[in-house]
Amino acid sequence: MANKEKQAYSASELKEFEELINLKLSKAKGELQNLKSTLSKDAESGSDGTSAYAKVLEDGADTSEKESMSQLAARQQKFISNLENALIRIKNGTYGVCIDTGVLIPKDRLRSVPHTMHCIEAKLNRN
Repeated sequence: MANKEKQAYSASELKEFEELINLKLSKAKGELQNLKSTLSKDAESGSDGTSAYAKVLEDGADTSEKESMSQLAARQQKFISNLENALIRIKNGTYGVCIDTGVLIPKDRLRSVPHTMHCIEAKLNRN
């Protein structure tokens, strides 16, 4: 049966996607926790005998690194939110249906981007 003929994925197909999303969600939460713990470290784990000049250079690098890590953490949080919303769509029966066209999103796309709400055609037309 072609995707355009199907209205929704079967319970077993949805279970496959739910498992995939839960795996990605678990990994993403772990990565976010690592980012948060790195960001929350106030004290350096380096030596106390660092020269003042080297300390100034390190502080500048630390600030840049913290900004980068903050951006990564924000992106990771958004990814987690998108995955959690995909699980809600599985529960309410709307998962895998393009919100723009109403057509089933191909399985390969959902396996690659399990939180997507757009078929590739709709995604390309949005840009």
